[in-house]
Amino acid sequence: MDDATPNSMSSNKPYLVKAFYEWISDNDLTPYIMVDVNVYGVLVPMSYVADGQIVLNVASSAVGTIALGDKAIEFSARFGGKLEHITVPYGAVGAIYAKENGAGTSLPIEHPIVDEDEVVDVIPEKPKSTLSSVASTGSETEKSNKPKGKSKASLKIIK
Repeated sequence: MDDATPNSMSSNKPYLVKAFYEWISDNDLTPYIMVDVNVYGVLVPMSYVADGQIVLNVASSAVGTIALGDKAIEFSARFGGKLEHITVPYGAVGAIYAKENGAGTSLPIEHPIVDEDEVVDVIPEKPKSTLSSVASTGSETEKSNKPKGKSKASLKIIK
C-alpha cells in the first residue's frame, strides 16, 4: 500500500470493480464497464468514443486474456475486426454493471495526480510553414485574382 499515508487510505475502486466483475460473471451475466476517456492512462480506440465515454464488454468470452491488475484493467479486444490493446485505469471506471439486468454500481471518476516528468506528449508539434512571401510585380490587378467563371445565373422569359 505505497499510495496510502498514515492519515489516508488507497482507493477502494480496484477492490470494488474486481468484486462486481466476479459477482456478475459468477451469475452468468455479461459485465460492462463505462469508461471516462479523459482520465490519464486510458487507452481505447477513440473512434468508438461518444461524449468522452466508452462502454466496454469485459466478459472473458468477449476479450482476450483480461488482467484486473492493481492499477488498471488490461485486455485485448476486436473493434471493427481490428485487434486493439485496451488499458483502463480504475480511476476511469464510472460504472460496472450486468448487460442483461443493469445490476451493478456507479463509481466516482478519479483523476490521478500525475508528475509532469511522467507525462508523454502524444500531440505532434505543428510543422513549420514552408510558405514564404513573394514580392508583387505590380503588373496584375486585383481583379485578376478573382476566379473567372460564368456570370451570375438569371432567368429569361420566353413567349
